[in-house]
Amino acid sequence: MTDTDSSARRIVLVTGPSGAGRSSALKVLEDSGFEVVDNLPLRLLPTLIETARRDNHIALGIDPRNRDFSTIGVMDALGQLAGQPGLAPELLYLDCTTEVLLRRYSETRRRHPLAPEDRPSEGIMRELEMLGPLRARADVLIDTSDLNVHQLKTQVEHWFAPDGQRHLSVSVQSFSYKRGLPRSVDMVFDCRFLANPYWEPALRSLNGTDEDVVSYVKEDPRYAEFSQKVLDLSLLLLPAYRDEGKSYLSIAFGCTGGQHRSVVMAQEHALQLAEAGWQVSIRHRELDLRKH
Repeated sequence: MTDTDSSARRIVLVTGPSGAGRSSALKVLEDSGFEVVDNLPLRLLPTLIETARRDNHIALGIDPRNRDFSTIGVMDALGQLAGQPGLAPELLYLDCTTEVLLRRYSETRRRHPLAPEDRPSEGIMRELEMLGPLRARADVLIDTSDLNVHQLKTQVEHWFAPDGQRHLSVSVQSFSYKRGLPRSVDMVFDCRFLANPYWEPALRSLNGTDEDVVSYVKEDPRYAEFSQKVLDLSLLLLPAYRDEGKSYLSIAFGCTGGQHRSVVMAQEHALQLAEAGWQVSIRHRELDLRKH
């Protein structure tokens, strides 16, 4: 995938395991001005593009229930579209952990489409195995495991702006090592060597968005050099990723609880990248979970 003229029609193929939020993502794209079609046989995609309005961006929902679905077929379709002038094909993959998918099926009591007579876990494993090559090929991958509907909407809108312009978008997030590494991140930085505000009683209940915590973390003599070197590395790599055709990059900062040091670093880094002219979104995984 390469950067294209902003006038190019975006053709977004949306896929991912059942229960990961594909339908919700398609609704967001429709609200953003895309012409949305779900479960259209891939062989009819050329006809859809020809008959749709010339100025319409198109989003097509695809999954193994499609009559002619195959990973090779999807790959071929993307390749054929990429070879047509004026079209900007992209693959959006909605990802989710097996545990969360099982919980969602348990809550809704739905049968899995690939295992109507078996346990949902069997269908989930079959589908994940089938979709593996598409996950690896995705231009944009959104992990919905910890996202509610509103957060998913924000993520989809971030990657697929209504103006149709395509840039390298950067996602910066903080996380707790206690809960494990975030899924699908490109760069991870460990902040656990910095002075920990948790051990200060007055700061323990605060987080990295509070000025007192920010000041405490930045007083660590190692902070300034660490922050600058991370920024230098990002500013070196971002243009290279963009030139290679990458449409998004995810950077994560971790600390023990995901509340203090990683939040300060993520906030600072996102601001620095935004000031340098990059399109940036920010998320604090642990703080977001505490809100819900």
